[in-house]
Amino acid sequence: MLANILVYDIGSTYTKAAAFSDEGGRLAYLGRGQSPTTLSDVMEGTRGAEEALRAQGIDFAPELRRYSSCSAAGGLRMVALGYMPRVTVKAAKEVAMTAGARVMQVVSADEPLSFRREVLREINPDIILLSGGTDGGDEACVLENADMICELKSKATVILGCNRYIQRTVAEKFAAAGIECVRVPNIMPTIHELKVAPARTAIHEQFIRQITRARGLLEFQSTLEDRVVVPTPGAVLLASELLAKGSYEQEGSGALILVDIGGATTDIHSAIPELEKLTIEERGLVINNEKQFSYRTVEGNLGLRVSAMGIPDAVGPKAVVRAMDGGFGVEPDDVLDYTEDLERHTDHIPADEREASLDRALASCAISVALRRHAGVYAQEADPVMGAMAGTAMGRDLRNVRRVLCVGGIFVHTDEARGRELVRRCFADPGISLLPLEEPEILLDRDYIFYALGVLGKHFPDMVLDFMKEHYIE
Repeated sequence: MLANILVYDIGSTYTKAAAFSDEGGRLAYLGRGQSPTTLSDVMEGTRGAEEALRAQGIDFAPELRRYSSCSAAGGLRMVALGYMPRVTVKAAKEVAMTAGARVMQVVSADEPLSFRREVLREINPDIILLSGGTDGGDEACVLENADMICELKSKATVILGCNRYIQRTVAEKFAAAGIECVRVPNIMPTIHELKVAPARTAIHEQFIRQITRARGLLEFQSTLEDRVVVPTPGAVLLASELLAKGSYEQEGSGALILVDIGGATTDIHSAIPELEKLTIEERGLVINNEKQFSYRTVEGNLGLRVSAMGIPDAVGPKAVVRAMDGGFGVEPDDVLDYTEDLERHTDHIPADEREASLDRALASCAISVALRRHAGVYAQEADPVMGAMAGTAMGRDLRNVRRVLCVGGIFVHTDEARGRELVRRCFADPGISLLPLEEPEILLDRDYIFYALGVLGKHFPDMVLDFMKEHYIE
């Protein structure tokens, strides 16, 4: 087998390389290799992943094209400062969604200035997202926060995405204080819309600056076809958006939910193309709906290794026992002991079927909680402030989604039938959640290559879309 495309993912633990061929204009997946990540010199890890591919009988063409994603930096620490609490929270999460940043704290004008100062001192963020005020709206809060940042002599890069009429004044303050500032269009120019793409791009650029500090990464970047390293969560999200929406040349497969469960987090992403057809008035106020095409939530305390204890904390150890697909005599205390051990030994591999069943139960519980936090709900009582009557559908409406695509190591190392079943259980008994009305089709990324398809989709959207339709749906 001869590969002419390699897509790497430099993770915190392993560096992976997925090999493809695009002979004849059709993308073909050949295999995947991995090797421990070597942050002392990332090139060693990438060479190890290549050797693992060669051991599978995969050779590399002379005109080999290389691309890459990366999650090894762990995400930039970001603090968001804004005006209205709910709007600032929404804007910060949307901006950070694919850009390689972790939202550590969101602070509104409701918090006293002394509290805001303490947040910045304690977190010492890499990035401060300074938002606030629609265009022509509030200016005082932005000026107050800018003066505070200057006073603290913050080392963070400030992404300035506030009321455009005050941006020049604020940027001049930062320049005088020697604080790095990147101006972007207002994240929330009106009460009906969020414009987050420019801010995401600015954060992505800061992400790339951080990871290039790893030894050997500049050399590695020079070997890439586009010289770009994409944040891994962003690559996964881009692939799901392409699959759902399609390209200029062909239609996508329609609305879908993406489940991405790892050792530290459980991410849920939904892409609903028909929402793009709504007018601004139909979308309503930004603060009380989730009617954008693409929406993602990250549960940082629900993971299968680094944050395993967060799962029984969220659902109770008895719920984990009930979710097991075999008895094995497991008691609630056994669940607590096992998850505590997983957090101590994050490289643990299940030693027997009992532990494998526990892993599947933990995954099912984490996904179930994450789905319900992602989805909207039927309002239980009237809310005159939000304009909702009891029974009104509020938040992200997934009732008509028919496909769920699942990504993560648990789906690679679990047989297909059990993998589908652990996800299928999560959609039973939705209660007040706006989850699919009918049992969805469960699709599994058994080859663990969805990140690679997101990276390649930026350059070859139609070829990648054809591959995804054939690989996952048909």
